[in-house]
Amino acid sequence: MKVLFAFAALCVALASPLTGLAQQYPSQPVRVVVPFTAGGSTDVVARIVAEKLSPRLGRPVLVENRAGAGGAIGSDHVAKSTPDGHTLLVGTSSTMAIAPHVYTKLPYSPVRDLIPVTLLGTADIMVVVNPNRVAARNIKELVAYAQANPNKLTFASGGNGSISHLLGEYFKSMARVDLVHVPYKGDSQMVTDLLGGQVDMAFGTAVAFLTHLKSGKLVPLAVTNPQRSTSLPDLPTVSEAGVPGYEAIQWFGIATPAGTPAAVVQRLSTEFRAILAMPDVQAKFRELGFEVVGNTSDEFGQFLRAEDQKWKKVADTAGTKLD
Repeated sequence: MKVLFAFAALCVALASPLTGLAQQYPSQPVRVVVPFTAGGSTDVVARIVAEKLSPRLGRPVLVENRAGAGGAIGSDHVAKSTPDGHTLLVGTSSTMAIAPHVYTKLPYSPVRDLIPVTLLGTADIMVVVNPNRVAARNIKELVAYAQANPNKLTFASGGNGSISHLLGEYFKSMARVDLVHVPYKGDSQMVTDLLGGQVDMAFGTAVAFLTHLKSGKLVPLAVTNPQRSTSLPDLPTVSEAGVPGYEAIQWFGIATPAGTPAAVVQRLSTEFRAILAMPDVQAKFRELGFEVVGNTSDEFGQFLRAEDQKWKKVADTAGTKLD
């Protein structure tokens, strides 16, 4: 009996640091790291939820942009941060599902180094063109022109290894066309150069283009989603418009460094899901073409495993590899 009591006391002693940390959380400001430049879709999502998170945690919540290497720099920073819940990552398809299958020297592992907290939502991805540079007004016309003029069309992306980059490579493979890739460090400069005619077309989230679609400065040809967009129902999918089987979605989720106490992860997941249930947050997401999700850490983990397998196949098909 004495042995049993001693063992129980030892278990309590070992668990107490983590339990105490969870009870004290948060003990300082929380940083939400966006691995892309300010003004892009990931940044917009981060700022919407960070504004609501601060009063719920009773501490300042700061959005920090750490762009570069298709999101790898910011993601690696979070992966190597203290695992106490005070440094969070807004992960995306690019950083948590695509990067491991594209970069040969990725400094972090989404599976090993990060814990999923919750999937915030999904976003429409569009194929858009500068109408002063590209005469095509649908996918079939775009493919026909690209096939007749190999390596003449340029497509912009939010960075090497990003979802917009891989979608362009995947499009090249599926449509049997040759396009020239022009990478940027995020959506903002990409859109600026697209408007200025430095590049011809781009694959990107709807929020990056919405203002310019309304003005006619950019023209959408299709969405890459499996089904038509609820915000733009008249726009066809790439698959139905001429490249059968081509489909993908963008998504945004919260992750924290591996080793973060389970109680802290649970607290964060609960808070973010409560934020996503707020009517004004849902309205903002809808205005930007986002679909709210909000799920548990385990559910997000299951989603990530499925996404990992899907993007591995896409990366293998496209043959894209980066150092």
